[in-house]
Amino acid sequence: MSIVFAADAAPASAPGNPWLNIGIFALFVAITMVIVFRASRNNKTASDYYAAGRSFTGGQNGAAIAGDYLSAASFLGIVGAIAITGYDGFMYSIGFLVAWLVALLLVAELLRNTGRFTMADVLSFRLKQTPVRVAAAITTLVVCFFYLLAQMAGAGGLVSLLLGIGDTLGQSLVITVVGALMILYVLIGGMKGTTWVQIIKAVLLIAGAAVMTVWVLAMHGFDFSALLEKATVVAENPAILDPGLKYGVSDISKVDFISLGLALVLGTAALPHVLMRFYTVPTAKEARKSVVWAIWLIGIFYVFTLVLGYGAAALVGPAVIAAAPGGANSAAPLLANALGGPLLLGLISAIAFATILAVVAGLTITAAASFAHDIYASVVKKGKPAAGAEVKVARRTVVVIGVIAIIGGIGANGQNVAFLVALAFAVAASANLPTIVYSLYWKRFTTKGALWSMYGGLSSAIILIAFSPVVSGSETSMLKTDAIDFAWFPLSNPGIVSIPLAFFLGWLGTILDKGTEDPAKEAEMEVRALTGIGAEGASQH
Repeated sequence: MSIVFAADAAPASAPGNPWLNIGIFALFVAITMVIVFRASRNNKTASDYYAAGRSFTGGQNGAAIAGDYLSAASFLGIVGAIAITGYDGFMYSIGFLVAWLVALLLVAELLRNTGRFTMADVLSFRLKQTPVRVAAAITTLVVCFFYLLAQMAGAGGLVSLLLGIGDTLGQSLVITVVGALMILYVLIGGMKGTTWVQIIKAVLLIAGAAVMTVWVLAMHGFDFSALLEKATVVAENPAILDPGLKYGVSDISKVDFISLGLALVLGTAALPHVLMRFYTVPTAKEARKSVVWAIWLIGIFYVFTLVLGYGAAALVGPAVIAAAPGGANSAAPLLANALGGPLLLGLISAIAFATILAVVAGLTITAAASFAHDIYASVVKKGKPAAGAEVKVARRTVVVIGVIAIIGGIGANGQNVAFLVALAFAVAASANLPTIVYSLYWKRFTTKGALWSMYGGLSSAIILIAFSPVVSGSETSMLKTDAIDFAWFPLSNPGIVSIPLAFFLGWLGTILDKGTEDPAKEAEMEVRALTGIGAEGASQH
């Protein structure tokens, strides 16, 4: 049965059959949990738990990277953004895809050769271990927190839509359940279990999007122009085909668009959970192959989002999408319902749910590894933790991070997830990218430069976000009370200020630093980065 909502109608209750949706969710969770249990049998060492024993091929890891990267923002947020703001929404897809060229050309191979488990292994290689590891761990935890906010908000909106839960308490309960499942996945499976969940989810997501794309095009005679024309009629707004509907309203919004583009393009190469994936392959060649696979899979998917976004505008209507419990995040599920009724809705929503679970699992293990490996093992225990202690600390950290993510997700519920992820990219590009680039390419770079860059980039990004319209002062702010308005920074994304500032601080701190780093370590890092010789022991001095 096919259900098509009129553009001026709003769904009175959950579309489809809530019990069918729950059944499909439960089936997916059960299957992936069995896979995670089987994968967890070999989790004996820290290398097994953090890096899956470096046992994945480039193709497998590329699919897992795609699974990690194609988050709730990619599926729910971008499709919703295109459905409501048209051309401007597609800029998220362009930015997210182009960003992989930066990761491939600047970071992937050198990072795999130099590091061992975490981003801090690279940053602290030739610098002072303790302060740099602490700083890198802090930036990793903050970026993962922002990204987790987006995924939890997506989970709340998605499941609320499917089960007809409109009240805040019910949505909070949904977010709590998602968080609990995430904790279970990571505690049991480690990186190997998480990777297999991401591979399965990537295949399902791309296949599901492909089916919906072909279906939408078939309904319009495989004529994309006919689809666009219908979208403008239903939306009653021809401007959804033109640039500027969201980011061309004023000069400030145009600058905001440039800031968003900078954050998206430069943020990927600095996302800790994406960087950590390069350690799960045995060689630098496989790391490069991983990125090539990822670019193809991600690129194909983002082409689908263009059709799905305008398909949602044409078959559901922006007014209905905006009025749904999940807002813009409901576009893809509502389109599935319009195409194939309750069954397709349940399948697509289960895939979206799987997307959220896989990504939050990847984020959580990255954050836990950063704390356990960089702070506990390397700083507290001076690189000599007791046998098995590091993995125990990592598992306890998973629980703490899970609880914090649940609380944060409840607070961020209702925000567009693509927008929230863009903030995570801005923080990553500000706090991590300058130090990564300087560490790999500038021999003169010192510890002071690294600390100034990381702390300066992190604090500037967070302060600017806190005093921006994202938090207060507008109808779409997290704090929606009219009485609360402390937004003195006019841009919604801080990248255009915080990223150049972080690069400048890294350069200034190095220039003003009277001391120099160990020349032998600099030479060793250069050899390892370019050849991969000794990569397994890169963080064991």
